Amino acid sequence: MKNYKSLLFIVFAFGITSLSAQNPIVRDQFSADPTARVFNGKVYVFPSHDIPTPAKKPGRKDWFCMEDYHVFSSTNLTDWKDHGMIVSQNKVKWVDSTSYSMWAPDCIERNGKYYFYFPANKNSTDPNGKKGFGIGVAIADQPEGPYIPQSEPIQGVNGIDPNVFIDKDGQAYLYWAQGNISVAKLKDNMIELASEPQVIDNLPQKGLKEGPFMFERNGIYYLTIPHVENNIERLEYAIGNNPMGPFKMAGVVMDESPLNCWTNHQSFVQYKGQWYLFYHQDAYSPKFDKNRSISIDSLFFNTDGSIRKVIPTYRGVGLTSATENIQLDRYSKLSKNGASIAFIDTVNTFAGWKTILKTPKAWVQYNSVDFGNKKFTSVEVKAQSVNGGIVQIRLDKVDGPLLAEISIPKGNDWSTLDTKVSKTQNGVHHLIVTLKDSPVEIDWIRFK
Repeated sequence: MKNYKSLLFIVFAFGITSLSAQNPIVRDQFSADPTARVFNGKVYVFPSHDIPTPAKKPGRKDWFCMEDYHVFSSTNLTDWKDHGMIVSQNKVKWVDSTSYSMWAPDCIERNGKYYFYFPANKNSTDPNGKKGFGIGVAIADQPEGPYIPQSEPIQGVNGIDPNVFIDKDGQAYLYWAQGNISVAKLKDNMIELASEPQVIDNLPQKGLKEGPFMFERNGIYYLTIPHVENNIERLEYAIGNNPMGPFKMAGVVMDESPLNCWTNHQSFVQYKGQWYLFYHQDAYSPKFDKNRSISIDSLFFNTDGSIRKVIPTYRGVGLTSATENIQLDRYSKLSKNGASIAFIDTVNTFAGWKTILKTPKAWVQYNSVDFGNKKFTSVEVKAQSVNGGIVQIRLDKVDGPLLAEISIPKGNDWSTLDTKVSKTQNGVHHLIVTLKDSPVEIDWIRFK
């Protein structure tokens, strides 16, 4: 960010607030395999945590590498709090602490306790001399933790990607992947099987299947899975009238990643009357898809209960306060000509992206900015222009009411300008930023 040439910091306001309300939702570390749950009026997300491969890691170097888990929460799907690390491979008795294989997790509440399920390589071998994957459980009194791991994995379960579903009659079920998708009932203690595992039939016969996530809506049981139909995973679903099946394949939730991320992993949650899909892509690591980041988009059903396909967005969900950094690069719409997005720093991708407006009338639109009932009189823009340029900020459409016209001077130093907005607004609006003449690059804008 500080390495820009001709970088201009046009300040019409003051104060820095946290980034929020856009995809990816975790913006300071890699995260994947999100399981979202509603506990105590909040949405909690339990993802896996991708890291660059440590030099000390044995075996394959260009593969998935995860050593611990964090948990995040939000009350508005916009502002997310990281509650820190809750389980680590170094602090679970049965886990091989050199394996870096703490893959997709889940968490469920029962009788005031929170049960966190996670896969990892065992530090003991089976009769064939292989360590294999076990699924462990860590228990806490609140969703943020602290979590206490059990000393042994769940007996009778070998595999990855645990998912737990509690039906309306109180019976809990554990799903997991190991070539196929398996299911078994859980005892009330949530750490032991109450039935023999069974493989779920009628799922695709060819291609990798993993990452099961079960949910129920209006009497329909939805078993969702990532499945490799071609070269990379897409999210598919099957339906049935019983948590253990039989199931019938019913459609695609999300097509293969437009960013060419080889994997995907899903969870579904209803919050305040709206359904949401949580998933991951390789937004911060487009050249290495083993470092991924989680996102959210809204989910809708047809009248027959089928799922409408979700198209991944940069904008994500929720309202963005006008006083926060509005990242235009997480756009809702972009003009077909003269507008593009690029990393601010290709080495430190967590610095985010910039919006590049190259030709006159190029524009970017960012939806759902909440002005509340305040009277905003100024706008702050962080931008750069080699030759100097002018941008216009408008409301709701490309030729909508003009909020501000900002002249960005050329130069190599940070500059400060102070200009009032021409129109006071209330409520929720879309913002459109349009280029008037010479090229401009924009990091973010915000209002005061």
